[in-house]
Amino acid sequence: MELFNQNIILYLVAYLVSGIPFGYLLAKKFAGVNIKNAGSGNIGATNVLRVVKEKDPKLAKKLGAMTLFLDAVKGMVVILVAKMLGAPEGVLWTLAVLAVIGHCFSVFLLFEGGKGVATGFGVLLVMMPIPALIAIVTWIIANKGLKIVSVASLIGLVVFVIASYILYPEVPGISTHAPVWIIAFIIFYKHTPNIVGLFGKEKSTA
Repeated sequence: MELFNQNIILYLVAYLVSGIPFGYLLAKKFAGVNIKNAGSGNIGATNVLRVVKEKDPKLAKKLGAMTLFLDAVKGMVVILVAKMLGAPEGVLWTLAVLAVIGHCFSVFLLFEGGKGVATGFGVLLVMMPIPALIAIVTWIIANKGLKIVSVASLIGLVVFVIASYILYPEVPGISTHAPVWIIAFIIFYKHTPNIVGLFGKEKSTA
């Protein structure tokens, strides 16, 4: 019963901590900008960089980097603490999923939030380091080539899913890739406006 209570606490902490909208808070505090009402309206590092850059390019780089780091780390921290407490793989994967849900559907923003890329890759870096590193390198290359962050992110995510099956035919401790697919689905879902926008551009230029 005590272990069950510990898991429940970890689940709540994972969701709440990951729901902290660092991009929104940093832009508001240091740049006086509400990024939910500017640019794409997203609370992630890309929109922080884009919006704050109009006022102060140097500050924009700092806030963008801080947002990226904090969004990635906030999910990782809870999982690492759970590992130290001896939580089983099933609990760790549940925490990973809840971290992404917390960021994308934050209780602090009335269940709105970011697109889950930084938080998603953060937790996946803990759970499956090699596939995550492959995906991150892919994202860097794709972003340099395409110059479209959202597309590069989705390409990196697809590469992660493929790499996870190659390197982990059976996921240790749970024997299923279900958590990977849930995280991937959430991130793709949050990128729906980007995907629709890209198709719209293609049609308008056709």
